[in-house]
Amino acid sequence: MKIPNTLVGVAGEYFVAAELSRRGWIASVTMRNTAGIDILATHPDGSHSVTIQCKTSGGKIKKWLLDKKAETFVSDNHYYVFVVLGGCDERPHFHVVPSAVVAEFVRESHARWLATPSRDGSRHKDSNMRNFRDLHDEFLDQWSVLDEPVADSVEETAAA
Repeated sequence: MKIPNTLVGVAGEYFVAAELSRRGWIASVTMRNTAGIDILATHPDGSHSVTIQCKTSGGKIKKWLLDKKAETFVSDNHYYVFVVLGGCDERPHFHVVPSAVVAEFVRESHARWLATPSRDGSRHKDSNMRNFRDLHDEFLDQWSVLDEPVADSVEETAAA
């Protein structure tokens, strides 16, 4: 059964909040009108907080649609959790990525796409839409990055 995209997104947010809770975080899903932030999460002692943007794929494809804002919406405590829902009887898969890594990936991949001719040989037209992919599962279940200084995780990713 195919569920509407709105419900796919809502399911992803609640699965992420549940997973954070399971891992000892206090997680709160924000109202739908909070631009760019779907979940606020904090350690129970209040010592560390993060904001999270969730993007969910309803199938098994590890490709998520973002807008142009993802190129510049960067903060040391802002992360993306990309969710692959899979089937109804499967556990979702979570790809946890610092916002700086997403911004760099989106900027570079979009620039490459713009520089590549389309199928008919014409130039691609710039749009507001961008993509993020984690084809090799580099960020699969990397929940520990939420506790790490972002500068370290960005440098390690760039060096890899």
